[in-house]
Amino acid sequence: MFTAEEKEQNLLKELKTYKTVAVAYSGGVDSTYLSDCANDVLGEKALIIIADSPSLPRNELKEAINLSNKRGWNLITIKTDEYKNKQYLANKGMRCFHCKNTLFKTITNLINQKKDMKIIYGAVEDDKKDNRPGVKAAEKYGVLAPLQNAGLFKSEIRILSEKRKLPTASKASFACLGSRFPTGTEIDLEKLSQVEKAEEELRIRGYHQYRIRHHGDICRIEIMPEDFEKILKEKDALIKVLKKIGYRFITLDLSGFSSGSTA
Repeated sequence: MFTAEEKEQNLLKELKTYKTVAVAYSGGVDSTYLSDCANDVLGEKALIIIADSPSLPRNELKEAINLSNKRGWNLITIKTDEYKNKQYLANKGMRCFHCKNTLFKTITNLINQKKDMKIIYGAVEDDKKDNRPGVKAAEKYGVLAPLQNAGLFKSEIRILSEKRKLPTASKASFACLGSRFPTGTEIDLEKLSQVEKAEEELRIRGYHQYRIRHHGDICRIEIMPEDFEKILKEKDALIKVLKKIGYRFITLDLSGFSSGSTA
């Protein structure tokens, strides 16, 4: 069994074997750590690419860009248009595939003149336990997963990120806004914006781990159980704001926050 530090050394060795890479960067825990490692090893030959998409909240995009600038990465922001894809909007169970397919296709088109450049992304060992349609998109475009190759779990990446003084070491788990809709519920730009505004209210009120689950005119709030007392104290003000955003009914999920849950 390798320690987290030994796994990192194996990761750095793998990255050194590539002449140049394009890192799919989202600002999350895993892709931030991968971007920092790639920058350490390859410098300007590590192209860090973030997608400006309606499924990424504006505050997340801003924070990710600011972090990249502080670390001195070679960052490029691209536009993706998965929201124009009817199959993505239909949300029939392969939404993640269509989103990642658009992302990797856009990156491939961007770097098609750079034959030696490898595309890498932040899939980790934990992801193997879940149904991840996005993996099929990665395979389609030959996108590599160095963190998985090194056997790194998210808990280890948090520890290694802290040693690198990355602010994402303690960042809450995050997924694209499209994940807030139950499978079979159609998505559109207006609904994505509605969810983003609702989650922003939770963010500015100091909640760390949260989700707004969108069920038509019902807003189902998922937060950590230890935050129940806090939200009940400020429920009147929060309900007022969420109704102004467009929800008719506001509920609190007593099961608490659950990553990947939209049932």
